[in-house]
Amino acid sequence: MELGSCRLYGILDLAYVLPANAASVAKAMIEGGVDVMQLRAKNQNQSDLVTLAKMLRALTSARHVPFVVNDYPDIARSVDADGAHVGQDDMPIAEARREAGPDCIIGKSTHSLAQAKAAIAEGADYIGFGPLFATPTKPDYDAIGLADIAAMHGMTDRPIFCIGGIKLENLPDVIAAGARRVVIVSGLLQAPDIARYARHAKDLLDQAAATQS
Repeated sequence: MELGSCRLYGILDLAYVLPANAASVAKAMIEGGVDVMQLRAKNQNQSDLVTLAKMLRALTSARHVPFVVNDYPDIARSVDADGAHVGQDDMPIAEARREAGPDCIIGKSTHSLAQAKAAIAEGADYIGFGPLFATPTKPDYDAIGLADIAAMHGMTDRPIFCIGGIKLENLPDVIAAGARRVVIVSGLLQAPDIARYARHAKDLLDQAAATQS
C-alpha cells in the first residue's frame, strides 16, 4: 500500500453508519475519491465484523483503494486487508504487525508530538495526529489544535494524517497550518451527498499539494 500519494482518509465508523448501509456508504466514499478507507466498529460482534470487513475489502479492492481495519489486526489478516490501525491504549506496533502479517501496514493514533515521536520510533508506518478539534468520535481526548502540525511534519517523512473534528468548513485552516493529509469521519458520513463532500475535500487537498510541490 503506497500511502505517500494518499491525501483523504475516510473512516466508515459504525457509530454513524448502520451495518446494513455500509456498502452504499462505502461506494459513495469511493466514488468521491477517498484514498484510504478504514472500518471502525467498536463493540461489534466479531463474527459480524469479519463478514462486513470481507464485503468492504471486496469493494475497495475492486477500485484499488487501500483498506484498513481498526483495532483488530487479526481480522485485518483474515480478510487480507492492506492495513491495521491501533490506538494509544491498544497493543504495541510489533504485536499488531505479528497479528496482521508482515506485509500489512500498521498505523497508530497519537495525541501529542511526544506520542507521535514514540510511535515513529516504535515502527508505525503512518501516524494519525489529533484530535485537532473537539469531536464526539474521540470524547475522551482534548483537542490539540493546529499549532503542532508543522512541527509534526518536520519530525518524519512518514505519512501523517491529521484527524479529529475536521470538516469542509475548517479544512482550509488545517491545510494552511501545514497538513498534507487528513481523516474525515462525521462530516463525511453525515453529509447529504457523501460522494460530493469527499470530492470537495479531495479537491482542496489536491490544490494544496500542487502548491506545496
